[in-house]
Amino acid sequence: MVGHKNSKSMKVLKYGATTLLLLIMIFPFIYLILHSFASWEQVDRNIFPTEFSLRSWEWLFGDSSTAASAPWLGAFVNTFIVSTISTFLMLLFAVMVAYALSKVNFKGKKFVNNMLLFQMFFPAIILLIPQFLLITEIGLTDTYAGMIIPTMVSLWAIFMYTNFFKAVPNSFIEAAKLDGASEMKILFKIMLPMSKSITTVIFLFMYTDRWTNLLWDMIVSKSDATVTLNVLISQMFGPYATYPGPMYAASVVLTLPLIILFLIFSKQFQEGMQYTTK
Repeated sequence: MVGHKNSKSMKVLKYGATTLLLLIMIFPFIYLILHSFASWEQVDRNIFPTEFSLRSWEWLFGDSSTAASAPWLGAFVNTFIVSTISTFLMLLFAVMVAYALSKVNFKGKKFVNNMLLFQMFFPAIILLIPQFLLITEIGLTDTYAGMIIPTMVSLWAIFMYTNFFKAVPNSFIEAAKLDGASEMKILFKIMLPMSKSITTVIFLFMYTDRWTNLLWDMIVSKSDATVTLNVLISQMFGPYATYPGPMYAASVVLTLPLIILFLIFSKQFQEGMQYTTK
């Protein structure tokens, strides 16, 4: 009887601690939402505001005299375009390279694999200036291409796919080859569907990383035509620092799509994470 009570108490303690930890983790986003709708007199004055208005959102998107001149809707579209294309290319190149490294025999394979592993530990910021000079030289500054091309290859994604493909039995590939399937057909008709869970994990991490990228976009983007949400929000710490309400609203605009995306793919994400922890 005593043991049963102790077991029940431990469960209550675990659930209580988990709930508390969850609330601590999501509280910053709750704070963002509340203060994006709070009246400007209460923004950052009370943790839980008691007066609400749409003034911060009108400042961002409205046509009134208090609205910001920054093109927030255009920046959202730019962020979506750049992030989507970059992530698609990262997945495409990662799948192709990983398949070659794991299932195709070619001369210099070990050297290529070691070079990729070495570059994973190489500080990416060191290449920032050479990349910018190259983009400038070929005239891709302030273009989607200039923002996408340097970020369309992910060594981490290649590493993840390579480990997954190595675990796939070669018998699948041999059977497909006997049926006359080409390497590309094997890759996209057999290997890729089998890697749905790990693809979801890679996609969500890569998309989130590209969506929240600031430094490269800030360097390449020079006009409203290509500016992204992160760049606009970073500018608000300068001339717009006296408007904390709109800053919170802009942060919600930046964060909410990622949360929706995670909720949509949460089941596949959990399955993929189980694989990565094995």
